[in-house]
Amino acid sequence: MKKEIHPAYYPDAHIRCSCGQDFKLGSTKEFTEVEICSKCHPFFTGERRATAKVGQVQKFKDRMDKKAKK
Repeated sequence: MKKEIHPAYYPDAHIRCSCGQDFKLGSTKEFTEVEICSKCHPFFTGERRATAKVGQVQKFKDRMDKKAKK
C-alpha cells in the first residue's frame, strides 16, 4: 500500500443519533451524526411509523376523480 494517501482512522469515533443514542465505533471521521440507528429503527424496534406517503399514481387518480366529479 502507498503511504500517506489513506485517510486517518479513528478507532473510537463518536457517533450520535437523532434519538439521543451515543456510541463509539471505528471510522475515518472523528464525529458523525446519523438520523436513525439500531435503537430507533423500526426493523429493530418492531414499531410502525406513519411515514408512508401517497404515491404519484394515487395523486393522479385522485385528481382524475376530482375532475370527473365537476
